[in-house]
Amino acid sequence: MAISLYDVSVTSFLQVLGGVSGFLDRGLTHCQENGVDPESIVATRLIETMLPFRFQVISVAHHSLGAIEGAQAGVFRPPTQIEPLDYAGLQALVAGARDGLKALTPDAVNALEGREMFFEMGELRMPFTVEAFLMSFSLPNLHFHATTAYDILRSKGVRLGKRDYLGQMRLKT
Repeated sequence: MAISLYDVSVTSFLQVLGGVSGFLDRGLTHCQENGVDPESIVATRLIETMLPFRFQVISVAHHSLGAIEGAQAGVFRPPTQIEPLDYAGLQALVAGARDGLKALTPDAVNALEGREMFFEMGELRMPFTVEAFLMSFSLPNLHFHATTAYDILRSKGVRLGKRDYLGQMRLKT
C-alpha cells in the first residue's frame, strides 16, 4: 500500500497539533495550580536571541494548516504580522488549525502532489514541489517550533514528558 501526501502531511500535522494542544492545556493547569499568570509565559524566551513562546505557538499553526493553505495558493511566506495573542488566544489558534486540517479531504490534499510552489521571504524565492515543501520545510519547522514551545513550558516548571509531545499516536487497530 502506498502512502499518500495526505497521510504524511495532514495526519502528521494533526498529531503534532494534538500534542501541542495537550501540553498547552497542561501548562494552563500548572499556572492555575501554582498561582502563575499564564500571560507571563507568553513572552518567555529560552535565550534572548530566540523568539518568544507566542511566536513558537503561532508558527506551529503556520507550518501546519498554513502550509497546506500555502500549497493550495502556490506560495508560502512567513507570517507578516505576529498578533499579540494571550495564552487563551494561542490555545484557540491551535484548535482552529486542528479544525481547519480536519476539514480537508484526502482527495483535495493528494491532488496537490507534484504542483510547483514557492517559499518567499523578502527577495528570496525558493522553488519546491508541494510534497517536497511539506516534508522538507514545513514538517521540520513544525517540529522545531512545537519542541521550542514544549521546552519553554518545561523551563517554567510544567511537568511534561515525551508522551505529552507525541500526542495521539496512530496505533494499529
